[in-house]
Amino acid sequence: MTATARNQREVIMWPRLVANKILKKRLGSNNFVADFPSNSEDSTLQLETPSFDPEKPLSLCPTTPAPKILNHHKHTHNYKVFVSTWNVGGVEPRDDMNMADWINDTSCDIYVFGFQEIVPLKASNVLGSENSMICMKWNSFIRETLNKKINYPGDKNKEKNGKSTIVESSINPESQDYFQCIISKQMVGILITVWVRRNLRPLIRNPSVSCVGCGIMGCLGNKGSVSVRFQLHETSFCFVCCHLASGGRQGDEKLRNSNVAEILNRTSFPRGPLLDLPRKILDHQRVIFLGDLNYRISLPEATTRSLVDSRDWNALLKSDQVFIYNY
Repeated sequence: MTATARNQREVIMWPRLVANKILKKRLGSNNFVADFPSNSEDSTLQLETPSFDPEKPLSLCPTTPAPKILNHHKHTHNYKVFVSTWNVGGVEPRDDMNMADWINDTSCDIYVFGFQEIVPLKASNVLGSENSMICMKWNSFIRETLNKKINYPGDKNKEKNGKSTIVESSINPESQDYFQCIISKQMVGILITVWVRRNLRPLIRNPSVSCVGCGIMGCLGNKGSVSVRFQLHETSFCFVCCHLASGGRQGDEKLRNSNVAEILNRTSFPRGPLLDLPRKILDHQRVIFLGDLNYRISLPEATTRSLVDSRDWNALLKSDQVFIYNY
């Protein structure tokens, strides 16, 4: 393709991209990235709609709706969930980046990571198509870190200085402890990615995403949220990764409150074939907001620092904008 032809194509594509971003209704959908290994024995179980087969009860057939399963003997399953967020300021991760300081505990069952500004919030990124390469790079680092096994052999392998030798190895992808990505979704600079142990993946049902832009013109994705939902056993989860309006001037907190109201109002998920799935964020049984919420402490900086030094958390909470304007 010549330079002239490429420029003409870009001129044609740019208005389409802008119009699509402004007019597109960001309702719940299955348009997200996930792991779908085709060579595993249970690959037929992955993220399909459970349904009833008369010949094989409780098998999975993607073409028929899920049955109502009456469970009169309720059992409680306890799982550890790790949720964390990071505004990376538009800086691309280095190739030698070590995420072990952030993800230093791999004993949890579910990991939810939220990012903000994975790309600089300039016009070409806000109005153009998403840069999926950055998203893939972050997910690659997460996969490597979660699936790294650290062994401490003990006294038999001590070095001359008396310290034990640490041996790092990768977990076998076929192991039940191997972490897999069930949902990864990007909107401009916001990214949320959810990982579960391999043995939990067949129990995850009805995953979906919903994006809401609250930025430029009240609809573009430089600010807003990416929400994900899924069911684990009979419990519905919703994780809302936000990047709210910034600003430390008086009255800026009202913009943040307005963003939250828009996110709660406009986020919507599919109801499912039986119309029995939660549609709105607060309809879910477990809801967690994460992200760069930008809420501040409504005190002078010197006073805030003094209260932090004295560990007077109650005084700080009384001046937290989240509590002042939302309770």
